[in-house]
Amino acid sequence: MKICEWLEARGIHCKDSRLIEQAFVHSSYVNEHKQLKHDNERLEFMGDAVLQLWVSDKLFRLDPPLDEGHMTTFRAQLVCEEALAIYARQLQLNSFLKLGVGEEKTGGRERDSIIADMFEAMLGALYEDSGMEPIDNILTEVIMPHLSHPEEPIIVDYKTKLQEYVQSDSRKTVTYEVINTTGPSNKPEFEVQVKLEGIILGTGKGNSKKKAEQKAAQNAFEKMVL
Repeated sequence: MKICEWLEARGIHCKDSRLIEQAFVHSSYVNEHKQLKHDNERLEFMGDAVLQLWVSDKLFRLDPPLDEGHMTTFRAQLVCEEALAIYARQLQLNSFLKLGVGEEKTGGRERDSIIADMFEAMLGALYEDSGMEPIDNILTEVIMPHLSHPEEPIIVDYKTKLQEYVQSDSRKTVTYEVINTTGPSNKPEFEVQVKLEGIILGTGKGNSKKKAEQKAAQNAFEKMVL
């Protein structure tokens, strides 16, 4: 299935299919296909602005209303890289992503930063193609459920949850250790272990130490509570 077929199934008509498809073209793909002139970076710029406007408008209209501080904090959660990657995966959009061979081999199709940029680029392309209506269609599906429950976090802090769970029985503190680093220096992948008194509770990988620690904490927490 092509992206425009996917959109048509959701009631969104593509006027310019090439523009929509461009939103899924990563720079690494253009580098390996010299006949192509454009990647998705300019569309990402537009999509970021459209996303901010849509979310800001919905937050402003919540009833009961939120104060400025809460709106700012909530918006930051709704549009952060990890949240955008969650929305894109929920819609299974990363299957349409076009990557260079090297980027594909190093796990680019599952990298949050690439998926989030692609999601913003798609919003930018849809806006340029048809205005705000298709934006509302897509974002209502993935973001509106979170707007209905502003007290519930979108991104779970598993490091905090794990520490609280451990300390419910003792005053002990878990520790994190990087056990392996792979990939080139500009795109490293870290593997982290979380331990309690020398005992390995879980492991996780990520393209930053912070993300790898969160994955390790999630792995440990889910094993301990399930």
